[in-house]
Amino acid sequence: MNTAAHQAPPQHALVRTPTVPGWPLIGCLPALAKDPAQFFVDCYRKYGPVFRMNVLGRPYVAIAGIEAANFLGTRAGKDSLRSKEFWEGLVKEYGATRVLTGEDGESHKELRDIMRHGYSKDALKGRYEQLVQLTRRAIERDWPLQRSVPVVEAMQYMVTEQLGTIVTGSAPLEYIQDIRTMILYILNVLVTRQRPMILLKDPRYKKAKARVFELGEKMIRDVAARAGKIPEDQRILVDDIYEAHLKTPQIMPASDLIVSLTGPYVAGLDTVANTTAAILYTVLKHPEVKARVLQEVDTLFAEGNLENGDLLKRIPALQGAVMETMRLYPIAVAQMRTATRDFVFEGHLIRKGEMVYIATSVPHFMAEYFPDPKRFDIDRYSKARAEHMQSGAYSPFGRGPHTCLGKSAAEILLPLTMACLFHRLDLELDPPGYVLKTKTAPTPGPAMDFKVRVKGYRH
Repeated sequence: MNTAAHQAPPQHALVRTPTVPGWPLIGCLPALAKDPAQFFVDCYRKYGPVFRMNVLGRPYVAIAGIEAANFLGTRAGKDSLRSKEFWEGLVKEYGATRVLTGEDGESHKELRDIMRHGYSKDALKGRYEQLVQLTRRAIERDWPLQRSVPVVEAMQYMVTEQLGTIVTGSAPLEYIQDIRTMILYILNVLVTRQRPMILLKDPRYKKAKARVFELGEKMIRDVAARAGKIPEDQRILVDDIYEAHLKTPQIMPASDLIVSLTGPYVAGLDTVANTTAAILYTVLKHPEVKARVLQEVDTLFAEGNLENGDLLKRIPALQGAVMETMRLYPIAVAQMRTATRDFVFEGHLIRKGEMVYIATSVPHFMAEYFPDPKRFDIDRYSKARAEHMQSGAYSPFGRGPHTCLGKSAAEILLPLTMACLFHRLDLELDPPGYVLKTKTAPTPGPAMDFKVRVKGYRH
């Protein structure tokens, strides 16, 4: 299927792009805010892979489905779309010049190269046991016996300790609420633009921002003190960022250090916490899956030596549960871009400067790619079925040049965290028949009132 062309065909050859009806002034915001994944699926089914919409008075064009997912990986996709406009508000709020998520082309590659190792699977080599110990410590602190545990909040503390220790060298648990408050306001007001600018004058936001900057300044002092003293095989993300600042200040200026050093918390706190919380729900909700997972993790820890061989091949049921949860509860529902030039996608003309939603998660919910798509089926990813390997069908980490840089590390961190949790604790939903409620801001995930009960210790 020809998805793009450099030059527009004659006007009579173009397809007229349908417009999704919406409410006066707010447009499609209610449906988009209620369930963004379902909104894009419904629009794709009704209007096809390209449609126009209005959100809070702003016009957008949406491209969706496998057509959109595959387009992002093409040269035309890379040349026709950019990220800058959607992130420039965040950049200005930090007083920075640029951030990884808001850059494209060579500028994006420069930043990605600096941070690639620190966010990679290789950065976790030799540190699986340390991750286990961090997870167990969080369990002992935040998951008390015979109590109800608010899952998303408990996961946020666990993830902050993990990311902080592994990626930045510190675990600033006392800053968690400040980080989350700042993320909430910035994403809603400056990135997705679902809330008015006046909210940035809220004293709660101002206090949280000041605290995050305080954390950033502390991180700069700490990494500066260790500069040049860390062996190559013990370097972590913050060391790479600071070295880039010292050696190439034109690429990593001092003004960009706070946003770059605190970036792992901004990028990972809600996303990883939401995903691990959703995994906990899906496994507990399906007893047959839970039984398979418990058998696997018990064998895994009984055998010991977690880094012996391919970890994921030793826990196929848990890995299937992780992947299936990310299909049903995707964090990267849609990516946001601006058209850098006029281009044609699936016969529709998209003009330079238009704001674009790219709904790559739509195929997750289509029976054409995942039969009985609402069913939780952890065996979809087995070698015999490999439904996720269909071109453009599975995009839990986004698509194209901006595919999540932490993807390979997350593929270890997520199952290892869940293995520790299921091995250590005997858990049940609270109440037992609970049906998951979700939130959409600042990122999609389980509602904050989702709880589990710790019935006892398994090991």
